[in-house]
Amino acid sequence: MDETTAGGPAGPYEGGSWHNHFLILLDRIPVPVAVCTAHGEVLIANPAMAAEWGAAPGRLRGRNLLDLFRPRSQAQVDRLVDALRQGRRSRYPVGVRWRVGAVGAEREGELTVDPVGDPSEHLPALLALLRVHDDPPAPAPARAAANPVETRILALAASGATTAAIGSRLGLTVDGVNYHLTRLSRRWRVQGRAALVAKAYVLGVLAPGVWPPAPAGDS
Repeated sequence: MDETTAGGPAGPYEGGSWHNHFLILLDRIPVPVAVCTAHGEVLIANPAMAAEWGAAPGRLRGRNLLDLFRPRSQAQVDRLVDALRQGRRSRYPVGVRWRVGAVGAEREGELTVDPVGDPSEHLPALLALLRVHDDPPAPAPARAAANPVETRILALAASGATTAAIGSRLGLTVDGVNYHLTRLSRRWRVQGRAALVAKAYVLGVLAPGVWPPAPAGDS
C-alpha cells in the first residue's frame, strides 16, 4: 500500500457508463466495502463501511486504510505490499483494530483485500471488505444510541424531509439514507419512520421542545 499508481488509480472503477449502477449496488451491500488505490487511498466507501466511522461515505474519500485501521500484524501488510509489487493477484486477509467514530468503542475484525482489474504494468485498485468479529454491546448513554450521521438523518426525518431531500442535504444517495434507517429500525426494533422519530426522542437522541428538530446537545 505504499506505491502510487500510474495512469488511472481506480482501475476499472474510475469511470464508464455503468458507474452509477455500480454505486447503487455498492450502497445496497450490507458488508462494509471500500475501493482503494494500490497505496490504500480510499476512492469509494459504501454506507456500511462509513457507518463504522460514524461518517457519510464521501468523507472517507482520500483517507488511507492504514489511517483508519490499525493492523494487528505488520507482516500481513508487508506480504500484501510485496505481492502487489510482484504482480500477484490473490486475496489477502489483514487483521485490524479500529475505533467506532471519534470516541467510540474499539472493535476488531479482518480486512480482506483483493487486487482487481486486468493484469497490466500498473498497480491494481484494491477492493477491501471488512468482516467485524463481533457486534459492539449496546451503549449505555442514550446519546450513543445513534451515530452522528444517523442522528442528522433522524432530525431531518422529524422535520418532514423526504428521503431524497435528506440524501441531498447529507451527501448520501436515497439507498444510503434507507440503509441507515433500516439499520436503526433493526437496532431499536421499531418499524416505520414515525416510530423511529418517536424512539429518537425517547432515547434522548433528538432535543425535545426544539424546532426545527435538532440532535440533543446542539440546541
